[in-house]
Amino acid sequence: MCFSEPVSFITGGLLITGGAFAAWKAWKINKRYMPVAMMPVFAGIQQVMEGHVWMGLNHSDPNMVWWGAIGFILFSWLMWPTWIPFSIYYLEPPDSKRKKPLLAFALAGFSLGMILFIPHLINPEWVNVAINKHSIAYEGTMFLDYFMPRQLTYAIYLFLIITPPLLSTYLHMRLFGVTLIAVVTIVFLFLSYAYISFFCLLAGVATLHLIYIIIHNKCCRECPEIFG
Repeated sequence: MCFSEPVSFITGGLLITGGAFAAWKAWKINKRYMPVAMMPVFAGIQQVMEGHVWMGLNHSDPNMVWWGAIGFILFSWLMWPTWIPFSIYYLEPPDSKRKKPLLAFALAGFSLGMILFIPHLINPEWVNVAINKHSIAYEGTMFLDYFMPRQLTYAIYLFLIITPPLLSTYLHMRLFGVTLIAVVTIVFLFLSYAYISFFCLLAGVATLHLIYIIIHNKCCRECPEIFG
């Protein structure tokens, strides 16, 4: 997370705790919520990984910086474009015509994520971390840079994580998609100097909306026969 090591660990702890509570509620209400409930937990773990990046930077430990950064981008590049569409797919009613397109989004997200993440394991020098305006900036080489402009890679990535919630049967999941659009807009306009870190931070905070959806069983509005 931006700002400092303690803030990263505190934010991570809060998200993990909130997600664990949401998972407990999901288990009691309807297990279709479980993948969605895990998103705050994953966002919390990602913030803890960034806490270790801060720790490594503060103690001049390049090994800790690299391991923390590779854990952080595991979530950024591989987990989120796969897990977000899968979660929406899993939540859909069994007879929904949206399930197949959502599954296709999850498979496409996994494919893109593997292309973005695996080369960083093979080429550790591609992971480049620096502090910019009291925030962590993740820069360096990406595999697709050899084939297309970086901005096109980002556009495809954002399309794969934002579109699935907007396709959901459930109003509040579509509102979550709108929240992600707002996060992207804020980062693009005001926080581009450390865009990856800020996007993951704000998207992590946005998962609090998912906790609200589960606790109040908001999907019951559209499908009372499933969630009632």
